[in-house]
Amino acid sequence: MTASFQRFDQFSLRGRIGVLAALVAGLMVVLVSISAFITVRISIMDTLDANLLQRAYFATESDLVNPQQLASLPPEAFGAGDVRLALLYVNGTFISAEGQASAPPLGPQELAVAAGRAEHTVRTAELDGHPYRVAAVPAGRGQALVIAQRLDPTQQVFTKLGTSLPIVGGVGVVLAGLAGVAVARAALRPVDRLIDATERVAATGDLRPIPVEGTDELARLSHSFNEMLGALAASREQQRRLVADAGHELRTPLTSMRTNLELLAAASRPGAPPLPESERAEILEDVQAQVAELSTLVGDLVELARDDAPAVVHEPVELMDVIERALERARRRAGGITFKTILVPWTLMGDATALERAVLNLLDNAIKWSPPGGEVRVQMRPLDEWWIVLEVADAGPGIAPEDLPHVFERFYRADTSRTMPGSGLGLAIVRQVALRHGGAVWAGRAPEGGALLAVRLPGRPAHG
Repeated sequence: MTASFQRFDQFSLRGRIGVLAALVAGLMVVLVSISAFITVRISIMDTLDANLLQRAYFATESDLVNPQQLASLPPEAFGAGDVRLALLYVNGTFISAEGQASAPPLGPQELAVAAGRAEHTVRTAELDGHPYRVAAVPAGRGQALVIAQRLDPTQQVFTKLGTSLPIVGGVGVVLAGLAGVAVARAALRPVDRLIDATERVAATGDLRPIPVEGTDELARLSHSFNEMLGALAASREQQRRLVADAGHELRTPLTSMRTNLELLAAASRPGAPPLPESERAEILEDVQAQVAELSTLVGDLVELARDDAPAVVHEPVELMDVIERALERARRRAGGITFKTILVPWTLMGDATALERAVLNLLDNAIKWSPPGGEVRVQMRPLDEWWIVLEVADAGPGIAPEDLPHVFERFYRADTSRTMPGSGLGLAIVRQVALRHGGAVWAGRAPEGGALLAVRLPGRPAHG
């Protein structure tokens, strides 16, 4: 049985649907044929029995049949040449039409009718190698009229019916199989397109969507496949841009570092003029700054790549505690910058480490743009019982209107910030963290005159 199923699995889906359709149709044809044969047979036999009983009762009620007349009465008088008649007595003797040779089959059932133990009987019996349908009805005074009709014509009808039904059924099975294959071919056309698309993607990397027709389950599958292709294309484009932008950003500090190292190496060669100590110290300080810049850039790239991967977090996080930890770290490198905080208890499901990194990036950005001795406002402002906004505002020069839509993009730098330190990824990390937690980010101008960066996050007010 297992080997048969394994061989069946080797068929194509169209072939399996065709075979299953043929099997189902064959089963239905067999059931319908058997039911039709049984129904027709019962109907014909019931009609024949009713006809025999009707003629027998008619004969007993008329004066045509009596012991004197029955012996000379031909069966054709009852409308059929294949009918046999007999008047059976309770003692077992009988008088048949046209002599004893034409007597119908007689037995205990007919004697029971003659004795009054049965109202009437109908049965099938053999006589001279031919089947007969025998009916017996009471004829009065210990007598029974027995009438029998040959079943050869009826059996021929049954034989023809039993032969024609399987033939018609076989034709129906073949047509059902062909129809199943045709229907499968039409229904699986979207699956063929999906197969072609997957083979095209595997062979060429082409992520173009496939055409979709209809609104059935296969059309929904095609839509889902197109959405997957779109997500894959977006991910590939995102990776391409990340690699290209990272390569561009890494090229400058690496080139500068290589130049400085080559200069130090050239000054260290025998016979080369020595570098003044002040220049050597300046070059080493420049190399250290470039190493720090590379470390920051690589760390931001790693964090951004980690945030690109979908992650589902289910850890309760106290947002106020996260902000306080980020403020503690920011104050250590803020110089003369002070922080004005307005915090409220708020709980959300999320990643505490990623949220702290995002808040710290916002604070570092505000510190970078704040004037000496400036103040940075950090405020949590609930919108309703489901949403809160974290605002970080500085008193710096602010963001130009044409730069506002782009400040959260990767490696984006305004013209005024190109000479300032930074990887250009800090605010992009903020956006990634916010999106991963179901939130949003935006930028604007703060009432203090500088930049206002806001993050909206879901959650609930914390109690206790």
